[in-house]
Amino acid sequence: MPQYTNFLYSFHFYLFGLIAIASALAFVTRKSPVAAALWLVNTMFCLAALFVLLDAPFVGIIQILVYAGAIMVVFLFVIMLLNLGQGAVTDARGWLARLAAAGIGLALIAQLAATRHSEPVSAIAFAPDSLAILQKSQGAVSPVAAPLFNQYLLAFEVTSVLLLVAIVGAVVIGRRRGEFLGGPRDAH
Repeated sequence: MPQYTNFLYSFHFYLFGLIAIASALAFVTRKSPVAAALWLVNTMFCLAALFVLLDAPFVGIIQILVYAGAIMVVFLFVIMLLNLGQGAVTDARGWLARLAAAGIGLALIAQLAATRHSEPVSAIAFAPDSLAILQKSQGAVSPVAAPLFNQYLLAFEVTSVLLLVAIVGAVVIGRRRGEFLGGPRDAH
């Protein structure tokens, strides 16, 4: 029975890994920004599944809530606000982008194959039950929340202000673009 569960674990790990790589390649090769953003959402879901398989369910849920949920909604809002429906990539540039994406994808697959047969470096190898011991003593949220709201509170708040400024900037750019292109104005 342990061999069967080990096989299922390995199968799902590599399945989600390959889907994530394929989705990332589809993300960088799409001409439409909306389609690219949706492929990025698929990549985020696959990464969340990988986190769950690695016994980090809290990080997997945060991956879905924060990245696939909130950040991608902001991306789609900005894309649709700026009316970037179709990408304007020329044929020569599009061909080079596809070639570069294929090369990077092949390099990532080669790296994945090479690391599968390598031994872990002893300096970064963790004790077998270190995560389980931490979760039993502190819970799953405390090891993530304590540094975030103590050591990195300023960076966390600056990031939230930066996202707010980006949204306001997108609204201003979208409004100016509509005015310059003969878009709808006030009826006065």
